[in-house]
Amino acid sequence: MTAPPLDTLDAPPATSPDAVERRARRAEPLRADVTPVEAVPLPTVEGGWPCVYADPPWRFTNRTGKVAPEHRRLDRYDTMTAPEIAALPVADVVAANAHLYLWVPNALLPEGLAVMQGWGFRYVSNLVWAKRRKDGGPDGRGVGFYFRNVTELILFGVRGSMRTLPPARRQVNMIETMKREHSRKPDEAYDLIEECSPGPYLEMFARYPRPGWTVWGAEAAEDVTPRGRQYPAYRSAPPEPS
Repeated sequence: MTAPPLDTLDAPPATSPDAVERRARRAEPLRADVTPVEAVPLPTVEGGWPCVYADPPWRFTNRTGKVAPEHRRLDRYDTMTAPEIAALPVADVVAANAHLYLWVPNALLPEGLAVMQGWGFRYVSNLVWAKRRKDGGPDGRGVGFYFRNVTELILFGVRGSMRTLPPARRQVNMIETMKREHSRKPDEAYDLIEECSPGPYLEMFARYPRPGWTVWGAEAAEDVTPRGRQYPAYRSAPPEPS
């Protein structure tokens, strides 16, 4: 699959002028020259990061281009638009040969591919998180306009020509675990990444610290409480502890 070009995410053809206008209003180009949000500077390491793991706070919109009512009602945390995410200077801090593991909701796959391209990576594969109940069956509490989603995707991208490590040859591209609190991803993803990609490791939009990793995110510190809407979405640094 090829990512959409960064200068446009073209809407599909419409059969009426009204439909064209509606699609034009909600189409939000992912441009490489979008002014970045006033973000906390990304950490750097000599030679650049060879592995980045990111779980952006994606913004969902409905057909009118507004934030989807169910997400506005839940109001759990601030979100970022795809152009804001794509504008983060990730390409400036990663190594010439690097891996990217990028979480993306099923409904925002085109945006995820474009963000990956904007960060300087090409898409090569994906990992699927299959959410399970205690009895091992699919967790049917997911939402969706067309199907009830019980999976989420990690898009795997490569910059340069670096292959995965030998253990990856035996690693299936599926993680099967139970859900935890809203938006929190399975810890098994860290183990998989450490087995399959060389470090040092950078986690973006981290919600918790991780031993052996460098974390970047408004909720990355251990003592952050409450977690959720305490900080705007990566537009300024968290306040100093009192």
